[in-house]
Amino acid sequence: MNSLYSRALVVGVLTWPALASALTLDDALRLAQNNAPSLTAETAKLHAATQAAIPAGELPDPKLVVGLQNFPVGGPNRGTLYGDDMTEQMIGIQQQVPSRDKRKARIELADATVERTAAEGRIERLNVRQATAQAWIRAFAVECKEALFKDFYQQNRLLQDSVRAQLAGGRGQAADTVIPKQEAAELAEREDELTQQRAQARAALKRWIGPAANEAPSGQLPNWTFDSHGLSHNLHQHPELQAFVPRTREAQARLQDAKAQKTSDWSWEVDYQHRGREYGDMVSLQLSFDLPIFPGRRQTPGIAAKQAELDQLDAEREAATREHTQMLDDDLAVYQRLDRAVQRGQDSLVPLAQEKVALSLASYRAGKGDLMSVVSARRELVEARFKQLEAIEQRALIGAQLYFAYWEPTHE
Repeated sequence: MNSLYSRALVVGVLTWPALASALTLDDALRLAQNNAPSLTAETAKLHAATQAAIPAGELPDPKLVVGLQNFPVGGPNRGTLYGDDMTEQMIGIQQQVPSRDKRKARIELADATVERTAAEGRIERLNVRQATAQAWIRAFAVECKEALFKDFYQQNRLLQDSVRAQLAGGRGQAADTVIPKQEAAELAEREDELTQQRAQARAALKRWIGPAANEAPSGQLPNWTFDSHGLSHNLHQHPELQAFVPRTREAQARLQDAKAQKTSDWSWEVDYQHRGREYGDMVSLQLSFDLPIFPGRRQTPGIAAKQAELDQLDAEREAATREHTQMLDDDLAVYQRLDRAVQRGQDSLVPLAQEKVALSLASYRAGKGDLMSVVSARRELVEARFKQLEAIEQRALIGAQLYFAYWEPTHE
């Protein structure tokens, strides 16, 4: 009977009624997706990177060249614009032309930057969904814990009735009437702690979803089922590890750009030159080329630096993979322990604590036991129920880390 009552209590507490203004986990995740400021910032950053990539391979803007050549400042024609046949008014167009290798490297770099920015957005999305789910779980768990107090206070009133009945029957001591009141005060103090925790949980949730966090959480705590093989298989799909792909491509593009510095840029210029009416106008064309003749002191060190950055990134990828492997194994071990703790509490710890209370109370009513034994047993029951709920809460929190990082279908 106690075991059945325990299971019914756990199911009843962990399933919160759906109210008109209630907030489910799915609601919270949807609101976070739409309202989290950090995700809005990532969207803007991606838009900026996309726009910046558009002109990456374009030539620089042409330059308008105007000038006055061979203006006399001495001699009989000094200060005159048309007194000397060498004086020319000039207007022209100049165009810089970076080498093809440089333009190709810049296009690759811009595209890789867009991909890296998108990958950073996916990392932030994961962080927001994890944090939102965990904040909602904490808020929901507080409500579940507070729901227990209705039963705690009812049992306390029954204890007070039992004490009065004992005294009326000529058994027990007058001091016994104080003990149930002390227990009620201890329950009230613990309830105050939960009130504080509720405010803190709502504040954490409000960070991600805004004012909707004031609504009562509804539904039930998630209970994910994982297998170590499936999680390990999905390890490489974690957004932080996936981000190394565009980061590597970006580093490779920077390396190619450094190598392209050895290739010459060039430019062309066309000028129209006007002279006095008695002289003919002229057109000039000139080409210029860069001469990278000292690569050992200029380009080669830059290439070596970019290659070292690429090597550093490869090492960071391996370090991050090992770190996530350890984190996954640690979280999975904790989850499995908590899963066993939840089952143990449901099957034995809570039912046994309930049985101990019933036996102690029966002995007290029969005059064979003392009141302190009853109170002690009731404290153990309170602790057992809270421990059961805390194990369920912690399992859900660790489960959220595993699910959103390695299991959620959107990461496939």
